[in-house]
Amino acid sequence: MNESSRSTKLVKPLRGGQITIPAEYRRRLGINEESVLEMRIAEGELRVRVLQLHRSNAGSPWLRDLYAMFAPARDDILERGYSDDEINEMIDAAVKAVREEHA
Repeated sequence: MNESSRSTKLVKPLRGGQITIPAEYRRRLGINEESVLEMRIAEGELRVRVLQLHRSNAGSPWLRDLYAMFAPARDDILERGYSDDEINEMIDAAVKAVREEHA
C-alpha cells in the first residue's frame, strides 16, 4: 500500500466553503494556529502546503527611519516623566481630533 492511499480521507465543506483538516494530518505536518498554509490549484487538485516562515529582527527600513524621526518627541516625553497611560490618552485624543476634523 503506498503513502497516498493510506492517507486519504473524505471531508465535506461547510456552508461557507470551509473545510477541516483532519487532526492526524495537522499533527503529521506540524500545523497549529500559528501556521501559514499556501493553497493552490494544480492539475485539477487543491494542494495545501505548510510554509516555513522565518522571523527577522532586521525590521523595515522605512519603519526604522520613522522611529528615528520621532526620537526628539520620544526623548521629550521621557524627560517629562509621562506614564504609558498618559501617553496613550494623548495619542487617543490627537487621533480623535484629526478624525473629527476630517469627518
